[in-house]
Amino acid sequence: MINIEPILQTLGEWFKLHGIRILFILIGTMIILRLSRVLTKRIFTSIQFKDEEQIKRRDTLKSVFHFIFKVIIITIASIIILSELNINIGPILAGAGILGLAIGFGAQSLVKDIISGFFILLADQIRIGDVVEVAGKSGFVEGLNLRMVTLRDLAGNVHYIPNGEIGVVTNMTKGFSRYLFEIGVAYRENVDEVIEIMRAVDEDMRKDPDFKDDILEPLEVLGLDKFGDSALIIKARTTTKPIKQWRIGREFKRRLKIKFDENNIEIPFPHLTLYMGKDKNDQSPPLNIQIEK
Repeated sequence: MINIEPILQTLGEWFKLHGIRILFILIGTMIILRLSRVLTKRIFTSIQFKDEEQIKRRDTLKSVFHFIFKVIIITIASIIILSELNINIGPILAGAGILGLAIGFGAQSLVKDIISGFFILLADQIRIGDVVEVAGKSGFVEGLNLRMVTLRDLAGNVHYIPNGEIGVVTNMTKGFSRYLFEIGVAYRENVDEVIEIMRAVDEDMRKDPDFKDDILEPLEVLGLDKFGDSALIIKARTTTKPIKQWRIGREFKRRLKIKFDENNIEIPFPHLTLYMGKDKNDQSPPLNIQIEK
């Protein structure tokens, strides 16, 4: 029969000597992590900005700094615990350097992600709270760090995109936003009359307390853009605060439809005109039509 009493005694002595210290280190690490989160939040929150763009940049940097502090604190705590276990960390650090070099060659994509993330943050291309399109995905930026960008699209789907896969960034909400209108009306309509109605709708919206603060400039009518198959296309654009362009655009089109109905302005649907052609004697061939019920 194995006598476990010496084993328990040894474990008890080890716990008194090292276990309690390791326990305090773990508790202290958790407290420091919590404090670093709170302090980071307070430091960045204490910096008051009135500009919404600066607020987005502040929130992004806050998230990145918290991530960096978290990695540093956990690394230091791990080294202290290893020392407490009487494990010589010198060879481990040397081996970690060699292992890191090997991993660097084998995990080039990770290194690429980190480097790309650094330059994205440095150039202020993406901030938390922006609406962007990257790597074929678009959505609201919920998270951003040196490793990846987290987007949530309109349907609620979350996309995790490594920074190394980002080649082109399309930021739809940096500084200001714009909504482009392509309004189609029937060929019989007076283009100038339609443009005046569009300007009137825009003016009404800029006087509306629910929308005036989000519209930065009067409607810019670019004019008659093209002759479509079934309609004249009039192009215009409105300038809004970031992320407000879709709200303003939908409301503008709703009001414009009401005004078109009041003024008998036709918004055509696609239709087909059948032309039978004429011969040299200016005669058209007969058209046989059979209607079946």
